[in-house]
Amino acid sequence: MKEARILITGATGCVGQYTSKWLLNNTQADLLLWVRDPKKLTSINLKNPRVKLLVGDIRNPELFAKDLTTTTHVIHTATAWGDLERTQQVNILAVKKILSFLNPLILQKFIYFSTASILNKQLQLLPQTIKYGTEYIQTKAKCLKELEMHSLSEKIIAVFPTLVFGGKYDNSGIFPSSYLTQGLKEAVNWLWLARWFKGYSKFHFIHAEDIAFICGHLLTKYDLEESNNDNKRITKIVLGQPSLSIDQAINILLRWKGMRRFCSIPLWRWLIESLINILPIKISSWDRLIIKQRHFIHDPVKAPEDFGGTSFAKTLHEILFHSGLPKSKNSF
Repeated sequence: MKEARILITGATGCVGQYTSKWLLNNTQADLLLWVRDPKKLTSINLKNPRVKLLVGDIRNPELFAKDLTTTTHVIHTATAWGDLERTQQVNILAVKKILSFLNPLILQKFIYFSTASILNKQLQLLPQTIKYGTEYIQTKAKCLKELEMHSLSEKIIAVFPTLVFGGKYDNSGIFPSSYLTQGLKEAVNWLWLARWFKGYSKFHFIHAEDIAFICGHLLTKYDLEESNNDNKRITKIVLGQPSLSIDQAINILLRWKGMRRFCSIPLWRWLIESLINILPIKISSWDRLIIKQRHFIHDPVKAPEDFGGTSFAKTLHEILFHSGLPKSKNSF
């Protein structure tokens, strides 16, 4: 990929920095890193001649029209949530604008980051996303629908990460911490309560380092024509390790902190709703739908091994180790 020019949006985020670092270390491509605050690029040598910063808001791609027209590959990780208007502008309108500035004759691949939360087990869009989803979920679902009908859809790879870990739990590393990794400390604080319950729900997770490897493979080796031989105009890939249950996750955390489990109460749906009413927890209509769904698994899910690599963190134990979460001397 010596002649490649790869644009990475959201380059200061957890996934953005892991991916940028991987590409610098494993390819000869030039990187266009779209950021709002260069000071947040803590893992990248900004003096590297292969790095060019595009400093500005993702909603104003016209500022970098010249760079966009010469871009050969795009990794679009930038996203927004919370404020409804900004979320719509960033998660839908900005994506359309960026695509409009790309040269179809030069562009080879466009990796679009979404979320596995909007897909069912068979990787189809959940119909409830528009009616019950948060502003983030709704905009991701609407954008996916539009991308499926876009004139460049055959060059688009939509990736759907499951639960993302990355960085250090205390933000002490060179990479920014994902929200889940930051939440490990809080999760440990609730182990005294969680150890009394047995949760049957299953979920997938993946480390940002493994996402970076997969993105690198998709850009350098993945054959889009072969992936589209079933007449799908857009390629969809869910990123995650094999599923594990909430109960298994609790047991791993308990062992990590040296805490024992003597008995456990099945965490049935009615009990979950009772706990929500008792504890200081606010949930949305989407949250209630997720509780009803119970399992958050997909088939297939892809890990580095599916692309000829080796996972950086294949187990939750490895996730905890790489996060730097203190391990009790009494762990077992």
